[in-house]
Amino acid sequence: MRLLTFKRGIHPPDSKALSEKEPINVLFPKVGALLVFPMNQHIGAPCVPLVEKGERVLLGQKIGEAAGFVSSPVHASVSGTVADITPWLTPGGAMSQSVIIENDGRMEELPGINTYTDYKLLTREAMLEMIKEAGIVGQGGAGFPTHVKLSQPSDKKIDYFIMNAAECEPYLTTDYRVLMEETDVIIRGVQMILHIFPEARGIIAIENNKPDALKLMAQKCTDPRIEVVALQTKYPQGAEKQLITACTGREVPSGGLPPDVGCIVNNVDTVIAIERAIHRGRPIMRRIVTVSGKAVANPGNYKVRIGMKFSDLIELTGGLKEEPHKIVAGGPMMGAAMYTLDVPIVKTSGAILLLNKEESEIPPEKNCIRCARCVNHCPSGLMPLVLNQQVIRNEFDKFRQTNGIDCIECGSCSYVCPSKRHLAQSIRYARRKILTKKV
Repeated sequence: MRLLTFKRGIHPPDSKALSEKEPINVLFPKVGALLVFPMNQHIGAPCVPLVEKGERVLLGQKIGEAAGFVSSPVHASVSGTVADITPWLTPGGAMSQSVIIENDGRMEELPGINTYTDYKLLTREAMLEMIKEAGIVGQGGAGFPTHVKLSQPSDKKIDYFIMNAAECEPYLTTDYRVLMEETDVIIRGVQMILHIFPEARGIIAIENNKPDALKLMAQKCTDPRIEVVALQTKYPQGAEKQLITACTGREVPSGGLPPDVGCIVNNVDTVIAIERAIHRGRPIMRRIVTVSGKAVANPGNYKVRIGMKFSDLIELTGGLKEEPHKIVAGGPMMGAAMYTLDVPIVKTSGAILLLNKEESEIPPEKNCIRCARCVNHCPSGLMPLVLNQQVIRNEFDKFRQTNGIDCIECGSCSYVCPSKRHLAQSIRYARRKILTKKV
């Protein structure tokens, strides 16, 4: 099987051995635990709370209504009582208006959420509405509302749907586990998306460091419209634009989007969420989270309720064996460092890493030696050392002209830099300023 890839990139140690062999373990929050549901677990307008303090809610009940087309509703993942509606810290570091629910332990479901539907009898519009009402967003980390991504205008011909199961970032193993444990569900989810785009071909893209997953998926996927492809193990192989180039040879232009080159990309867990919403009538209420790092007592992959606090999750997995030197929500390359575990698991939470000093210590920043390693490895073909200097000098117009906005914030430049310049951090800062129109 030919290995597909893109230009440049890096090969960091994958550090997946801590959790990759651990089957998905289902954990439920304790009775009386407080679950926190932020109203902006997605890119776009925050939701409007639909409940009030003291109100009893059921599992699967909509508690936050989408406030626009680019928005996504939020559902209760347990039954219980609304304890409060107040701002709460989220994994990304922002405060968000949140509905706090005290779990009653009964898991009493909203009537009708488990209704079976044959997707082959549905129209494209009906499927998109079901995906929207289920609150599905991109679970690879971006959080873009999935119904918006799939609602392409008629002039955008979609030739390929690519299911992203590369899972190229170190430590993360949830995609690998669902490939092994929910193979049939994944294939059915891809078929549902091809029902929305009947002229497209499906590609299931998996890195070759998961040979058993590649073999199993190839054996079970007999649909002639869907191809299982092996990707070279390389970071950031799972980045949307790089994945499209690897799988199709097409390049998304600067400032463009995947539909501009006839492609739609979704993460594997997003595909599973679509299958659950359409086939079983269930909104998104759970996440599979990798808990890893050498400070963790029991690294593994855990299926947990959205809204559960990271602190409660760590306690349920057996706690810590040493004090962590760094806590990261997400992967080590693109995740957000956290100073507290008193934050909720949200729709985009794929991992919590508790790293010891050996795993996480970064040497002090030194002067650039003009070695050009950051240029040679940048998957977007940018010049990170130049962009870094432009940010330091507040030259945001030059930053735009040098295509800094095309950075995918993968962190490859910072990883290969022998001087450990804060390249990715500075570029991320500039992009935020520009995209929020603050400069």
